[in-house]
Amino acid sequence: MELIAQGFPIFLLIFCRMTAFFVVAPLFSMRGVPTTFKIGLGFFLTLIVFLTYGVKESIVPDATYILFVIREVLVGLLLGFVVYLFFTVVQTAGALMDISMGFAMSNVVDPMTGASSPMLGNLKYMILVLVFLSMNGHHYMLTALMDSYKWMPLDNDLFARIYSGKVSEFIVLAFSETFMLAFQIASPIIVAMFLTDVGLGFLAKTAPQYNVFVIGMPLKILIGVFMLTLILPSMSGVFEHLFSTMFEHLQQLLTMLQRKEAS
Repeated sequence: MELIAQGFPIFLLIFCRMTAFFVVAPLFSMRGVPTTFKIGLGFFLTLIVFLTYGVKESIVPDATYILFVIREVLVGLLLGFVVYLFFTVVQTAGALMDISMGFAMSNVVDPMTGASSPMLGNLKYMILVLVFLSMNGHHYMLTALMDSYKWMPLDNDLFARIYSGKVSEFIVLAFSETFMLAFQIASPIIVAMFLTDVGLGFLAKTAPQYNVFVIGMPLKILIGVFMLTLILPSMSGVFEHLFSTMFEHLQQLLTMLQRKEAS
């Protein structure tokens, strides 16, 4: 009983980080994933981390223990949010494509998140999930979560990093980079639609008898679908680059938040 009383507070802290990560992280936070599965997976991962790392730690469950719990929850949410931020790149790119092609009025309900999402964004998101699972990205994501204790132990100084502004600066830079990646993914169709609008503008000036509003929308849809067919085969390489950038940012985040003694 004494060993259980000493190990349970540490086990609970590790469990808080794991479950907080599953609340935000893609794939695990989908509506189709049962809550019991998330809790069970978090429990077994917590048990593995506790047996390899937590048995060496010792924490006194006093009044500051609540701060430890809040800090571990924030760490899990922060790691999951960084992963989620890079998964939303394809939905942002799809939204930009839909606005250019005229599909913005026909948003669909994403069954994985339950929110309204653009058509092309939903298509690319499903392809992204399939590519991520095919390359065992979920295994790497769980490994990064479990290895986070090498960089950010239970006695980390997350509150000091938040107070210094490093965390907010990192989130802003990551957000700007994800938006730039989304714009780069959508740039072929955006440029094609812009050139189509320019051509329709010249047509309206040279041949006013043609109603560009009638022929413009079907023409943009046809050109957009044709461009989408051309760029879809290269999406796997784009997604691999996206995943490598995501894991690089996770490493940068853990390096930034590690203790000064370990740096």
